[in-house]
Amino acid sequence: MNLTRQKTVVVAGATGLQGRAVTRHLLRDGWHVRALTRDPDGLQATALAKAGAQVVRARMEEVDSLTAAAEGAWGLFSVQPTVGSPGTAPDFTAEDEVRWGANVAEAAHAAGIGHFVFTSVAAADRHLEETLPVNLVSKWRIEQHIAALGLPATILRPVSFMENFTGGYALRNGTLSTGLAPTVAQQIMAVDDVGAVTALAFSHPEEWIGRAVSLAGDELTPVQIAAAIGEALGIPLPYDQVPIDAIRALSEDFAYSNEWLNVRGYRADIPGTRKIHPGTMDLRTWLERTGASQIAAFLDSARTAGQDT
Repeated sequence: MNLTRQKTVVVAGATGLQGRAVTRHLLRDGWHVRALTRDPDGLQATALAKAGAQVVRARMEEVDSLTAAAEGAWGLFSVQPTVGSPGTAPDFTAEDEVRWGANVAEAAHAAGIGHFVFTSVAAADRHLEETLPVNLVSKWRIEQHIAALGLPATILRPVSFMENFTGGYALRNGTLSTGLAPTVAQQIMAVDDVGAVTALAFSHPEEWIGRAVSLAGDELTPVQIAAAIGEALGIPLPYDQVPIDAIRALSEDFAYSNEWLNVRGYRADIPGTRKIHPGTMDLRTWLERTGASQIAAFLDSARTAGQDT
């Protein structure tokens, strides 16, 4: 066995979508995983413990708790929620996101972590070329803090996740509904593939430390995405664009994010992603493996609850 696989990797944000995927792949590859969470007794944390992870209480607001949790570990994976992410407080801001990301990096530095992997977002490095949405700026600011600390780091920059289409964010009133223009191709990726690439990076630090890589698995218009989901579920699922002005009435930042995606987009290298990880899923593969069942479960739950979806 590769000696690095006998070492411990800390996963910050372990109970989130990305954290769970990373933990799953690391455990599968034989790593010892220290999964950090603010609620060790929560449902997701309990599931991680049953899978073989060591669950440790730590809060991204508290550098000392993060540093203590990272002591003695070799690697650390870091991901932070963005504004509006599930589970974040209503008053969670972009400044909070940056502060949390900086705290995890500071803890890794203090604990002498040998390999730090941070998931940012595709196009975050284009800040000098254009005005970026606030969520991209937040990730870039965290990247810059990691660089300033001199951490032996890998930056992964995935595009939007396919999992965004599995719940009430996009499934409403019998349609797939977002602010994205119906005929503009959008890049998407399965969260599980981020876990796979992260595990690959930890297994080959000599190849990955110092790299920043954008990741994408497919590129389809919202109309094509809706058609593929409908076909997988055997139901009609038309696409209905939410007017940008309606989004702007709720959030100027979210409206700009949709406008940016409709005009500029991520522009990640899909063939390059498949060269790194040949198993990278396209949308149809993801639907066949897990996506369709996730969407069906949501729709069933919504119908049971009497919601109009």
